Amino acid sequence: MNFKEVLPLFERGLNQPLPGKKAHHLMSPLPVDLERFEFDTQKIHLKGSVLILLYPQGKDAFFPLIKRPVYQGVHSGQIAFPGGKMEPSDADEIQTALREASEEVGIYPDQVRVLGKMSDLYIPASNFLVSPILGFSETIPQFIPEEREVARIIPTPLRNLFLPEFCKRKTLEITPNIKIETPYFEVEKEVVWGATAMILSELLQIMNNGR
Repeated sequence: MNFKEVLPLFERGLNQPLPGKKAHHLMSPLPVDLERFEFDTQKIHLKGSVLILLYPQGKDAFFPLIKRPVYQGVHSGQIAFPGGKMEPSDADEIQTALREASEEVGIYPDQVRVLGKMSDLYIPASNFLVSPILGFSETIPQFIPEEREVARIIPTPLRNLFLPEFCKRKTLEITPNIKIETPYFEVEKEVVWGATAMILSELLQIMNNGR
């Protein structure tokens, strides 16, 4: 998908009502965790942001995903967007996303033009309410992974997400006693599922709404 052609689609799509829950449901693991969709913002929770950064590679639009290292935590080894916890010094969700992307993969905030904010998504496993921020860079960032937080950076063509062969389903064994059926995107043989897949689902719908 041509980088210059998709940007106006996202701009128009963001100016319409966001798909939110409807889009998230399409890539939600089963059984559906209703807490995720009926989240009460009055509940004590952590706040975080992720950055979806579109950039040109040739004429095509790409964005980076990251693979988390293996560690003692609920998101060990998972595929995600650059991002993390909001700090008291952050002015808003946008600053959180830009700061975290800079720290994790070396994206310079001043090279990012923010298009807008997508729908918040609650992640019950870590008690985070995440705000996805969509932006773009006119040039390919010089990615530098922060070794403690990023095992690898995965440059991902936007067009692949629209191809049926990249959207699949499988059973994941979360623990020996917990198995879930989940849709996922396959990116470079990695399973992109859960919150990341749900955010990508809304990203695609926003683009379609801008056509």
